[in-house]
Amino acid sequence: MARDGMRIDWDVPIVVDDGLVLRADVYRPIADGKYPVILSYGPYGKWLHFEDLYTDQWRRMAERHPDVVADSTSKYQNWEVVDPEKWVPDGYVCVRVDSRGAGRSPGLLDIWSARETKDLYECIEWAAGRPWSSGKVGLNGISYYAMNQWQVAALQPPHLAAICIWEGAADYYRDLSHHGGILCTFGRAWFPSQVIRVQHGRGTRGYRSRMNGDWVSGPPTLSEEELGSNRRDFYEDCWKNPLASDEYWRSRMPDWSKVTVPILSAANWGGQGLHPRGNFEGFVRSASRQKWLEVHGIEHWTHFYTDYGLALQKKFFGHFLKGEDTGWKRQPRVTLQVRHPGERFVERHETEWPLARTRWTKLYLNPADRTLARAPVGRNGRVTYAGFGEGVTFLTPPLPAETEITGPIAAKLFVSSETTDADLFLVLRVFTPNMAEVTFQGALDPHTPVAQGWLRASHRKLDAELTRPYRPYHTHDEKQPLRPGRVHELDVEIWPTCIMVPAGYRIGLTVRGRDYEYPGGPSVGLGTLGAVFTGVGPFQHNDPRDRPPEVFGKNVTIHCGPRQPSHVLLPVIPAKGK
Repeated sequence: MARDGMRIDWDVPIVVDDGLVLRADVYRPIADGKYPVILSYGPYGKWLHFEDLYTDQWRRMAERHPDVVADSTSKYQNWEVVDPEKWVPDGYVCVRVDSRGAGRSPGLLDIWSARETKDLYECIEWAAGRPWSSGKVGLNGISYYAMNQWQVAALQPPHLAAICIWEGAADYYRDLSHHGGILCTFGRAWFPSQVIRVQHGRGTRGYRSRMNGDWVSGPPTLSEEELGSNRRDFYEDCWKNPLASDEYWRSRMPDWSKVTVPILSAANWGGQGLHPRGNFEGFVRSASRQKWLEVHGIEHWTHFYTDYGLALQKKFFGHFLKGEDTGWKRQPRVTLQVRHPGERFVERHETEWPLARTRWTKLYLNPADRTLARAPVGRNGRVTYAGFGEGVTFLTPPLPAETEITGPIAAKLFVSSETTDADLFLVLRVFTPNMAEVTFQGALDPHTPVAQGWLRASHRKLDAELTRPYRPYHTHDEKQPLRPGRVHELDVEIWPTCIMVPAGYRIGLTVRGRDYEYPGGPSVGLGTLGAVFTGVGPFQHNDPRDRPPEVFGKNVTIHCGPRQPSHVLLPVIPAKGK
């Protein structure tokens, strides 16, 4: 049919190699011709309007960023994929595919599985062979629609010409399910709320599409028992696969040496707990010779749709899918929206990541006065905190000059526990002169700290080949229990961050036994992921099955001194030319 300046074909069948029929919507220009394709494949329901499930997110974005709804009827807005009304007029075909077992596509729902990756490969090749296709396919989307791009790119589909990974994790174990080996309960909130609600077979008990009046998750209406038998339980799979070496996770891990397609990797500083680590790791480790990194702030879903994000995406895809002179040949390899207190961002261009001019600066933990100091601690000392407690905070003196911290962070701690294990929650913090904490509107939580890191002490084993001084890389392939009372050396990865710290402010490192909580109290959450957020959004680590109090609830001690130089390694960035 032709409407709103586009030809729209609903529920186009795509038959994949095992005979299953996936369903796709195709939005294309009215004029006949061959056009490049922007494709997405995922589980959120291609007929479900953005606002119908993500009401808070949509209304907030439309109100605060009117450019998002400008020049569009917004009838075809979907969660985390492009608005076709902003792409089709520029000569693109937009293809949205409901992934296996979701929306209009039947089958077993097994998210991010190797089977899904094979499906996406076949969808790319299917789209390249259509009469309306130029044969060049680009992948674009946020989160789920970004994450599976890493996987399929490693399979090297012949017609995949470029990928835009907008806030996309890559390593589902380290980035999402087990932070530092500690089970994250995100899947417990997200999977039922955002995936099961649009599982194929909900039919008349699901959503009716405002796009075409049909059932988002139909046509069949199955019983709850039938629906349950047609899906894997993602959170239980996380719980049952506690090591990264488990086949469940290995089958979902991209082979970076085979990711060679042009990449635009767009990260969010405030995405602690899910996405940014994958964007940085993918940019650094992928084999692509043509790859770019962009890092921004504010909410997870917003900048993808603003004029800023849209212009960046079109500049990238115009070059690689259309061969246009968009200026991309002169695009800096790294574009950073440098964070300042007060939600202020200043764009700066760089040539690499981490930044070559970084002054890697050690700040040593001093338990005597709870300070962070540049000079090593001369006397032995220790500080003890409860295993499930708020821990201890170490602070610098007021900074004598403005100081930029941009890049990955690492901590080396010498720790003993009363039991055979301990969970460490590290929070890099910034405080004003009157000790008010500086937080940001994160990807989800409105009071996100500057940076976070996690480590289960029994998972301290390092991968010697992948570990860097500024980014420890843990194997997570075996448990190495602690000896109660014995001091163990632990290297903790703290996810990359960026903050311009004004003169007179302080930098702090908190070592805790549980999730960070914003001192100013809880805030309103998001309908799909919890009514209340306390500083880490839905990225909590409080499943009692994973953290039995008899193991993780006892006292933990940090040891410091000449032979136990506990410290945090910060990426201090001098101004260019200094």
